Amino acid sequence: MYNQLKELVKWLLPKQIMFRLEPTIRSVYALVYRGDQFECNLCGSALKKFVSLPDGDKLCPACGSLPRSRRLWAIVNESFPKPRTQILDFSPSRSLYRAFKNRSDTNYICTDISGDFISDYQYDITNLEIENHAFDLILCYHILEHIEDDGLAMKELWRVLKPGGTCLIQTPFKSGETYEDPSVISEADRLKYFGQSDHVRIYSAEGLHERLTRAGFQVEVRRFSEKADNRFGFSTQEVIMVCTKD
Repeated sequence: MYNQLKELVKWLLPKQIMFRLEPTIRSVYALVYRGDQFECNLCGSALKKFVSLPDGDKLCPACGSLPRSRRLWAIVNESFPKPRTQILDFSPSRSLYRAFKNRSDTNYICTDISGDFISDYQYDITNLEIENHAFDLILCYHILEHIEDDGLAMKELWRVLKPGGTCLIQTPFKSGETYEDPSVISEADRLKYFGQSDHVRIYSAEGLHERLTRAGFQVEVRRFSEKADNRFGFSTQEVIMVCTKD
């Protein structure tokens, strides 16, 4: 039901109009999900259940947040309460974009080079037109697996991060070793080998840790485990790279 409604709205409305009307449309749709068993920590909605997506993710009907966005929001609010925090976000979900823009205690800017996300800028992550040591916090979620020269992207993230700052990074992960093959270029083959048609590799947590360390970061691999049907709809298993700079 949800996916059919989503596709209908996308077909009826141009992208920019859809982005503008989305909060209103979702607020109406979410009425049937009102309850008290679950809660979206990002928008504050009390729910009888989340929307179950085909891939198993649990989506908030009121704001559209996914489990990884809700976890990220929780981490930022728990660990980075400092006023006037300078934040750079790459291709954020619309739910996170709106939540951050509603905060008055941070300077939040976001970038997306693809044009598929709401953004303030269109920076190339391998050549950021940003001065050194500009940000206290960088959010780089599900980006690096799209970047051919990920080493250069990591060096740029390190460069624009302030000393003492933190960069939170997540990608899809596999067990064993990171797998990449420059000869895999068709969308069909990339879907087969990397899990998505626009991915150029699939990392292992250990492999990404090693590459980020080479770029200059101190890296903590933070692993989260939750029971099924937890109140906030977090993923039962999740891995996040917490990268800091001396």
